[in-house]
Amino acid sequence: MKKNSYPKLKPAVLLILNKLVRENPHLLSIFKYAETLDEAKNNLKNWIDEFISDSSIVLDTYKNLDTTRKKPIDWKEFAIIRLLDYIRYEGMQLKDPNLSNRIVVSQPIENLWRAIRFEKGNCTKAFCLDMLYLFRQMNGKLKQTKPSRKKIIKWMSDFQSGLDEDIQRQRQKNKDRIIRNIIKNIENGKQKSRRFQFKSNSSYQEKYEQINRWWNDYRFHLSFAIRTPDMLNEMMNYSLSDRTLKRLYDARKKGIPLFVNPHYLSLLCISDNSRFDGVDITIRDYIFPSRKLIQQFGNIEAWEKEDKVCAGMPNAAGWILPPFNNVHRRYPEVAIFIPDTTGRACGGLCVSCQRMYDFQSGHFNFDLNKLKAPISWNEKMKILLDYFEKDTQLRDILITGGDALMSSNNALKNILEAVYQMALRKKQKNKHRVKGKKYAEIVRVRLGTRLPVYIPQRIDDELCNILKTFRLKAEKIGIQQFIIQTHVESAMEITPETKLAIAKLLNAGWLVTNQVVFTTAVSRRGYTAKLRQVLNDIGVIPYYTFSVKGFMENYHNFATNARSVQEKVEEKRLGLIPTEVNKKLSSLHENPAKSIECIRQIRKEENIPFLSTDRNMLNLPGVGKSMSFRVIGITNDGRRILLFKYDHNRKHSPIIYQMGEIIIIESKSIAKYLEQIKKMGGKTSDYKSIWGYSMSETESRAKVFEYPPIDDDVTHEFTNLVLK
Repeated sequence: MKKNSYPKLKPAVLLILNKLVRENPHLLSIFKYAETLDEAKNNLKNWIDEFISDSSIVLDTYKNLDTTRKKPIDWKEFAIIRLLDYIRYEGMQLKDPNLSNRIVVSQPIENLWRAIRFEKGNCTKAFCLDMLYLFRQMNGKLKQTKPSRKKIIKWMSDFQSGLDEDIQRQRQKNKDRIIRNIIKNIENGKQKSRRFQFKSNSSYQEKYEQINRWWNDYRFHLSFAIRTPDMLNEMMNYSLSDRTLKRLYDARKKGIPLFVNPHYLSLLCISDNSRFDGVDITIRDYIFPSRKLIQQFGNIEAWEKEDKVCAGMPNAAGWILPPFNNVHRRYPEVAIFIPDTTGRACGGLCVSCQRMYDFQSGHFNFDLNKLKAPISWNEKMKILLDYFEKDTQLRDILITGGDALMSSNNALKNILEAVYQMALRKKQKNKHRVKGKKYAEIVRVRLGTRLPVYIPQRIDDELCNILKTFRLKAEKIGIQQFIIQTHVESAMEITPETKLAIAKLLNAGWLVTNQVVFTTAVSRRGYTAKLRQVLNDIGVIPYYTFSVKGFMENYHNFATNARSVQEKVEEKRLGLIPTEVNKKLSSLHENPAKSIECIRQIRKEENIPFLSTDRNMLNLPGVGKSMSFRVIGITNDGRRILLFKYDHNRKHSPIIYQMGEIIIIESKSIAKYLEQIKKMGGKTSDYKSIWGYSMSETESRAKVFEYPPIDDDVTHEFTNLVLK
């Protein structure tokens, strides 16, 4: 495209550019008077060289693409490295999965040159804002002023918990309304259940009291889950807007399921009191599909390369998997086990679910009858667990789905018994293997579930007896860690019922950890800090804070990785604990029932409001979980391009050394992200330093999440691995 054919920039863009030039008059000599793009690039490089002539650490970091460094880089140096990377990768062309693999070009230098010299080009307001703050970071106008403890505590206090008395009172009203609607729907035949039926000639009061009793049975919540937009609106006192209803119906037409059980529905605030406005934004953003998700559904690309498996062929991480679609694996030591039971379903649908790709393909759904285990499941399970038994490195099995606790008690009992027998056989066969050739034995069993918030009634005495019995038996053969890995997204999801459910799990001898997805609503200042605090109060240890993965289907909920790093550096620091205290926390594997007491004592002794035991991460295609990245480019519409390296703190498949780096194009610019924050009532001035976070290192894993030391006699050889 010739220079004169470029469109004239919009007034809003020119306004930002004029501000950029006024604050940095040297840019006129760099760009305004450069005859060619190459001249502009050379001018910029020469100007940057003046800053780094006496800073070898900057050059070393830049040249080696290294995020690990012995000497800290200061705020200004971060900006210098980003500019150098922009020059290095100028003109880089990439397929953008956010835009159906359309080619996008990173051309920040050309954009600036054309904009300043000709007032023309393809750059947007979001792009120019990012560049404005980049140069402010260099000239000192944008400072890294970390918020005080008092400020962070204030942000935390802005958000409520489901344990607050006023919230509980409001939810009791919600429950009453839902019960009355269910009575009406049963009477007119709109909702039916073979298990839950009124006795003939029951009075209205008797029916009300009966449903109150049913409310404590998790099967009631599954039977009476809301599956249609109209019924959802009815249950919510017809409070949904026409726009929201249309979106729900459009989602239904596209095949996106709706499944909201009565308990979880009662968490949504339906009130005339304005003080409750917006307190449930996070929950609503997790139930109601966004317009972008609806548009993309049917064409969603699997984010995880490991999800694409051909029989007999290695997956993206090099692992040969057993037949069927029940084992997912990326790392040497752990694999995910997905049973063919109702554990393939969930207690509800999270619209940012990493399994949305599988909902799209039909591998997951909410037809519980179709998901019941086939007669052949026990034989199939033997084949699948044989894979764990005969693998040299596997010692951690994560049973999930769907949701592990959606399996019936009998099905879960059988699965755990099969895992026990597999672990026992692996241990016994090691007796006949020579030193240095032994296989890694199973030392950790995890169950992935969201039911403590979706349907906490599921955590009943019978389930806990199954879990307790398994632990007592399994620890005798060397299994040392028993973990319920849950997913609480908001302090508002933590109800008295959830608190009781967690207490039961802890008393059954299972440590409870949490993974939160860092959606836009969750990413608000102080929000995850408040969540950590309330989780700690009920004995839960934060495990991961995950950036939203996926492409344009998750645009609404995506919070930029810069915000994740900002949260890690500025807010999470308030809950950091010394190494020796971390060791004390890891002793909870021996007695999880002491979790609340232990966590409370640590917080008191260290004078901290919460424990920062989680790691902020992005689950990357092929490379795994990492937050080691550099911003190396930016699209014309202001979306940053990140180059990720893998997490050096854990073991990987040897194929990792062939993969090199992973490049991710974010689906949203920082400017668009901040617009959403403003609509949610946030002050964008509180987030100003977000623009400067362009590099990050993956945090070390907390001691409590480390495996027990591996036996020196275990082989270093791999099985089930084929390196292409």
